[in-house]
Amino acid sequence: MDFNTHTPWLSTRLCLTHSCNLNCVYCFQKHRNSATMTLDTAKSVVDWIFDYIPNDKGGVEIGFFGGEPLLKFDLIKEVFTYICSKKRKVEYVLFATTNGTLLTEEMKSWFAVHKKRFKLILSLDGTRETHDHNRSGSFDKIDLGFFLQNWPAKRVKMTLSEYSLPRLAEDVKFIHSCGFKNIGGANLAMGNFDWGDDKYIKLLAPQFKELVDYYLNNDELKIQMFDRDIALCELKEQKKRKWCGAGKNIIFFDIDGKRYPCPFFTPMTFSKDDFSNIMKMDFADCENVVDEYCLKNCYIYPICPACIAENYLNNKTLKVRNKSRCKIQKLLALTIADLQAKRIEKNPKIFNNNTLYHTIEAIKKIRELYLSEFEEYFKIDSTNY
Repeated sequence: MDFNTHTPWLSTRLCLTHSCNLNCVYCFQKHRNSATMTLDTAKSVVDWIFDYIPNDKGGVEIGFFGGEPLLKFDLIKEVFTYICSKKRKVEYVLFATTNGTLLTEEMKSWFAVHKKRFKLILSLDGTRETHDHNRSGSFDKIDLGFFLQNWPAKRVKMTLSEYSLPRLAEDVKFIHSCGFKNIGGANLAMGNFDWGDDKYIKLLAPQFKELVDYYLNNDELKIQMFDRDIALCELKEQKKRKWCGAGKNIIFFDIDGKRYPCPFFTPMTFSKDDFSNIMKMDFADCENVVDEYCLKNCYIYPICPACIAENYLNNKTLKVRNKSRCKIQKLLALTIADLQAKRIEKNPKIFNNNTLYHTIEAIKKIRELYLSEFEEYFKIDSTNY
């Protein structure tokens, strides 16, 4: 399997444990157990990482995953000490994505001391009501102030369940009101959800419209799902591309030290038979992971993300995208086009002339292609640009 990377930094992930203290409604890891990575295995993995990095790479990020990685706080400290005890040939930064519920005063003190080298990314789904529904009633166990104090510029990770959809605008505004300026993703939960059902579109359309007005008046705030460059849709020839770094820019190490393409392609997610078939694939070869139909027929292909792990979860193949997301992606493209149009109207100088031209052309094309499909419940300004 080819794990070569062409990015300035190499992204690596260590799974410290399969265990988790929560049972989130959208969790797709159905094959978890109590297995844990040993310190010797972790050291071996770290040595491999630093030996592997090509000389022309600027650095490496090492993420600690699970399950819930803070269940293994002592192991995190030991691995951190081991990494820092040797002179490394490249720069490095460490991080962990956490549900934030297990932080003790001892942990807070340690992470605060090492906050420049080690960053914590919080999973937060919105208000207490939404978060508690999605994430096992855990809202009041999180010290939001601790994350804001130590990593004010770091984004939080948000995941949307069916329950989240009619509350999306409220949840997003709440997260920003807490002091977090950057929301990563706000991604729809992976798994067997029919996200193309009209009932979901009808729930999301007014939420998106409300958020357009909100972000138009709060330029300093960001949400990743609206932060897509629609000018790319005007490329005359679409290029085959992967949205993720699975098998190319990301290396995931399971508890036994085995290397996998990404945190989703692990024995925690798939059955043994499925996993055996998956690991025969060359993830670095676009021919194995690009949906040819989408490439040739979809105008918004350049801004339409696709997780190949979810492809397999739903279709037993890496290539065929989960088409149940198509309608939501079109709605999202309309929303982004609406936001960009209003931003241009507010300040035409936000783009250089070339980008401005292609953005306006994309706005017009996206509206031409998709507006009629959604106009019954998604009213946007039809101003011509």
